[in-house]
Amino acid sequence: MAENGVTPQREADKQLGEIVGEVTRKAQLLVREEIELAKAEITTKTSRIVKGIVFFSVAGFFALLMLIFFLHMLSIGIAEWFDLKAWVGYAATSLLLLILTVVAALIGLRLLKKGSPPTPEYAIEEAQKTRAVLEEARR
Repeated sequence: MAENGVTPQREADKQLGEIVGEVTRKAQLLVREEIELAKAEITTKTSRIVKGIVFFSVAGFFALLMLIFFLHMLSIGIAEWFDLKAWVGYAATSLLLLILTVVAALIGLRLLKKGSPPTPEYAIEEAQKTRAVLEEARR
């Protein structure tokens, strides 16, 4: 007996409906808590990803500025090193950039041709093999 004279109700004494109801409530609570945990986790990870993208964007902007200053320095350096006028140094740098642009474009074009059309060739081949095996098994 308990201190106040009331005996605690045992699990075995409960009606089946009460037990099912209690299990259902606890299962619903568990599912709700799991959903809340998933939401919190996704929110945290999404926030980190967005912050990472922002910092990479800032880094890319600074890299672009650095490239501009580097090319300016290169142009002036070429002009002074070869004792030329400044425009000749800028022309040499522009020519170098044109050559790099053409090379990058040709490489990009080559890679695009290799990847086009984007069909899953290996998956199709594997599916054909699977089909052949299944047809062979039917016979």
